Amino acid sequence: MNLASGVGGKIEKSQILSAVEKYEKYHVCYGGQEEERKANYTDMVNKYYDLSTSFYEFGWGQSFHFAHRWKGESLQESIKRHEHFLALQLGLKPGQKVLDVGCGIGGPLREISRFSSTSVTGLNNNEYQITRGEALNRIAGVDRTCNFVKADFMKMPFTDNSFDAVYAIEATCHAPDAYGCYKEIFRVLKPGQYFAAYEWCMTEQFDPNNEEHQKIKAEIEIGDGLPDIRLTTKCAEALKQAGFEVIWEKDLAIDSPVPWYFPLDTTNFSLNTFRLTAVGRFFTRSLVKGLEFVGLAPKGSLRVQEFLEKAAEGLVEGGKKEIFTPMYFFLARKPDSSTH
Repeated sequence: MNLASGVGGKIEKSQILSAVEKYEKYHVCYGGQEEERKANYTDMVNKYYDLSTSFYEFGWGQSFHFAHRWKGESLQESIKRHEHFLALQLGLKPGQKVLDVGCGIGGPLREISRFSSTSVTGLNNNEYQITRGEALNRIAGVDRTCNFVKADFMKMPFTDNSFDAVYAIEATCHAPDAYGCYKEIFRVLKPGQYFAAYEWCMTEQFDPNNEEHQKIKAEIEIGDGLPDIRLTTKCAEALKQAGFEVIWEKDLAIDSPVPWYFPLDTTNFSLNTFRLTAVGRFFTRSLVKGLEFVGLAPKGSLRVQEFLEKAAEGLVEGGKKEIFTPMYFFLARKPDSSTH
């Protein structure tokens, strides 16, 4: 875990603490407003990923997402299968040109490209993540078939009808407006082709008048760089409004034999995910604190660790109460001839 170069990415070491404070002020826990988060989503999301990417990779690996999981299946196995499922639902064929919207450091991009023999373009607005992703592409040997483009997914720099398929894995939840994001995806997707995604959503069990539910929602928002968390029904409505035909949709968390939040639940202990357990988090926190004290990690690193842990608590509680899901799945099709 290279905190000095990883945490903050483009942010200078001396600016980390200031960036943490600015990021925190966007959120409800610190008096921030949803409207301000939506208006400044690019700055907020960039600050979040500048600060959190190294912690994510250290604790979770190169694919920053959850997964439906069978009993006896490891976390990493379930993550790969989750990605393969997406590729199969899209019906990917060798040589096709695919877009990964909000690709992180490209873990799913590399896996899906190798699994389906396709060329995948990763769209990401965070410079540090792209630099890290390009290095990992070279190591994996996919740098000739996969690439990254730095851009906002609300304003994509691609011509109409550019891609044979589009997918998003727990990424478009960062969009301030689902319809605007889906409309851009609709534009760049070829007619007759498919868009599939896993979305972070509040479920129908969420009660906006319940204070505990609102607290859990706010913890997830600050810990995961979100302007707001939409209801599953709002995503389906936005897809149709953007012009898509929804082929099928379902919250895949409901049928998961092993709860998706299991790796984050501190009451569980596993050697495979030791860094995510209560003991593992204690060791990581102590390491970060020590490195920050002696100057090997920038000031503010411990604060980043703390708001990521707060997010984990919110995610676990949201999962246990079934008011939140990170895997509302949908498969949607752009009609053959479109007047949109």
